[in-house]
Amino acid sequence: MAVLSSPLILIQSIPPVTRGFTLATVIFSTVYGWLCWKGLGPQAAQYMTVVPGSALFYPWTLVTSMFVETSLLEFVASMIFVPASLKYLERLWGSIEILKFIVVSVGVSNLIAFAFNWIEFVATRNAELFLYGMQYHGQMALQTTILVAFTQLIPEHQVQVFGFMKARVKALPMAYLTLSTVLCIVGFQCPWIIIQFGWFVGWVYLRFYKKNSSETLGGVDTYGDRSETFSLVSWFPPFLHTPLTILGNFVFNLATRFHLIPASSGDIEIGSYSQVPGTARAEAERRRALALKALDQRLANSSSPVSSHSAATPSHPPRVPPQAAAGPANPSPLERQKPASEADVPDRGKSADSR
Repeated sequence: MAVLSSPLILIQSIPPVTRGFTLATVIFSTVYGWLCWKGLGPQAAQYMTVVPGSALFYPWTLVTSMFVETSLLEFVASMIFVPASLKYLERLWGSIEILKFIVVSVGVSNLIAFAFNWIEFVATRNAELFLYGMQYHGQMALQTTILVAFTQLIPEHQVQVFGFMKARVKALPMAYLTLSTVLCIVGFQCPWIIIQFGWFVGWVYLRFYKKNSSETLGGVDTYGDRSETFSLVSWFPPFLHTPLTILGNFVFNLATRFHLIPASSGDIEIGSYSQVPGTARAEAERRRALALKALDQRLANSSSPVSSHSAATPSHPPRVPPQAAAGPANPSPLERQKPASEADVPDRGKSADSR
């Protein structure tokens, strides 16, 4: 009875959104594989995945396509990484926030891919390739946004990739993005380009739109993470920081003017795309940096007098034992008053007589 009840206890310990997401992935992927085995692959692709030429008639595929893995390798990789990651994030954020995170990450990424393919069709007039020859499915976009979320939460945490390569969490999104870029250049646009869209959508959502339920400023809800360590330029090498900052300021000011992003107190005060606006996390970061700076200055000020005094005074002579320094235990008054030169005379005489 205990053996049979342990799997049930394990399933019940999984948060509800993660549990439902995993179950839906298993069901949808199994149904898709069964339909393809029956020879109904094209029909299954239209109804269950994002095909740019037919997604206008089946808009639900923009979200449901994430439950469909078309190969065994993709299915196994998703089952190993995604449920465990969602379980961690759901316990941290709550069920509502993780559900919004999943829908936004996959739905908006698929919508961008859909629009991008239509732009390619308008430019090339190749409908067979760009409208009906590409099929977006699976959880690559969600995997990328999860990596972005881990970069926000535990950037310095070290993990082992494939069991032997060690890497910090903050390096994983750009490594995945680099792989996507290389494969897109080689010619595998679908589905690898969805990784790039997922990275950008995940960063924008976590930066500006995610509600911080545990962080408030004066009783007002805050949104996003406006800290310097999570800025857009932090993802890129230093030589790109200046042009990206200019472009980011322009887009941010434009989005603020049309009320496309939630405003915070720091944005209103500064009036631009601030690197450290006023969310609770950014304020805590700023205070911690100031405290560390003040501590360094205090340590420097306290150590400077000691170092200058030690440099000005000569080295201390060796210590003499108390008995040797004090002489006899009870010296007479005459011995206390006798000069040192007279006290040495008998000794010199004795030494002369001995010679």
